[in-house]
Amino acid sequence: MYDDEELSEIREAHAEWEAETLDQTLDRHGERKDRFATVSNHEVERLYTPEDVADTDYEEDLGFPGEEPYTRGVYPTMHRGRTWTMRQFAGFGTAEETNERFHYLIDEGQTGLSTAFDMPSLMGLDSDDPMSLGEVGKEGVAVDTLRDMEVLFDGIDVGEVSTSFTINPSAPVIYAMYVAIADRQGVPREELRGTLQNDMLKEFIAQKEWVIPPKPSLDLVTDTIEFAVDETPKFKPISVSGYHIREAGSTAVQELAFTLADGFAYVEDCLDRGLDVDAFAPQLSFFFNSHNSIFEEVAKFRAARRIYARIMGEWYDAEADASKRLKFHTQTAGQSLTAQQPLNNVVRVTLQALAGVLGGTQSLHTNSFDEALALPSEQAVRVALRTQQIIAEESGAADIVDPLGGSFAVEALTDEVEAEATAYIEEIREMGDGSVRDGVLRGIEQGYFHREIQEASYEYQERVDSGEETVVGVNAYEIDDDTRPDLLHVDETTRERQLDRLESVKDERDDDAVEAALDDLRAAIDADENVMPAIVTAVKAYATMGEIMAVFEAEYGTYRERIGVA
Repeated sequence: MYDDEELSEIREAHAEWEAETLDQTLDRHGERKDRFATVSNHEVERLYTPEDVADTDYEEDLGFPGEEPYTRGVYPTMHRGRTWTMRQFAGFGTAEETNERFHYLIDEGQTGLSTAFDMPSLMGLDSDDPMSLGEVGKEGVAVDTLRDMEVLFDGIDVGEVSTSFTINPSAPVIYAMYVAIADRQGVPREELRGTLQNDMLKEFIAQKEWVIPPKPSLDLVTDTIEFAVDETPKFKPISVSGYHIREAGSTAVQELAFTLADGFAYVEDCLDRGLDVDAFAPQLSFFFNSHNSIFEEVAKFRAARRIYARIMGEWYDAEADASKRLKFHTQTAGQSLTAQQPLNNVVRVTLQALAGVLGGTQSLHTNSFDEALALPSEQAVRVALRTQQIIAEESGAADIVDPLGGSFAVEALTDEVEAEATAYIEEIREMGDGSVRDGVLRGIEQGYFHREIQEASYEYQERVDSGEETVVGVNAYEIDDDTRPDLLHVDETTRERQLDRLESVKDERDDDAVEAALDDLRAAIDADENVMPAIVTAVKAYATMGEIMAVFEAEYGTYRERIGVA
């Protein structure tokens, strides 16, 4: 970008500035601290100049929006053409209560639904299972059968709305229920839009919601991808999720590297299944965290697109542009929210959301300010949604494509994040003897990811405890006043109401049809066939979540038993 003569002049001028201007200021006043770093402890320089981007090749490294390497965005006009999808995570109590919240959010201008499930549903348990006691409807909506899903989407045309489902071990069952809802509403499957999280590798790495062991879990994910390619081409069957890796305590670079490694592992598994990369890759989606250090986050998003485009082409022979475009959803950092002075979280969320927009996200969820204390209240959800709308409509941040592109600091940080993340991915690939998939599976078995994240998390907490990392309202600027807002409380009768509906479904359904459907599922597993058609049939017969997942546990055993967890 600069020739040698220009760079030489800039270096001389930089050295002169340091000697004649900077040193005098440092002698008189110094700086606020000896070392400046991002929340990931990535050291940042005082000043960035063309020297820091001397090796940048504009066309190779940046290019233009909508063209490789997609550093500057996956679409030519980005948010000037259409703003990102605005989602708010919603789900609590029974399907009726969450349906009411869905309608409220749609009326307030939300453009996509995002569904939170309770812990029993996430773990593939029915509400009447003894392990579900005390958890029904508490951190998300309870879904036991297709009847719950019918209530959840009552009055909502699934052909007109994009719906995200945050669920993993039991994701294929929820996906099958959504397909069944579309069939019941007369919506062609090929028009169904939405995203299924369905990222089991990150569960074994970070979030730790699992049922069956890693390899059969991976097989089941690939079944959903294969089914989606054939049946629901506008629906994203997986959202490869770095969000939870970051929430577990990773750095930004670890989040990016481990997420992309998981994504490449799924690519390799699909290729081994015999799928065409240009048929399935456009349906892959990603999910990242956006934390407090704005420039680091923007650099992470830009580096993610560049790494993905390069590796999809070089390693996996992707040819279609859509196969090399990394599209992602962003959620602001739940881990950063504080119970102390919770209104401060509005500011944190705004900065994090702004980073997502400046970094070119396709979809965004803004956390509510009260989420460190409870499920979000309607007021808090409205403020979170209005935050996105103000950024979109009032700030001007969405009016320029890649507005920080060309910044010496952001370009240098993008290069640094890319190099460090790529080194991690190469290391994982080497662990698998040339296979990223095998490297990820081996890393899970050997505790590699756990150790890396644990060390980063411990180091961050040490900095908070020592005061090196400031958390406003927690280790600085504290007050004694009770600042807790009014909180949402889940009705204590939720469990009883949910159990009544579950019992009613079991009384009314055709038990012979249920057993026949479950037998077909067992047969599909034994024959090593794609299980999704059998799951769709089972949910339409009103087989329960627990009954379907029990078939997989019987076949593969439980991961809890395998690692000695009761």
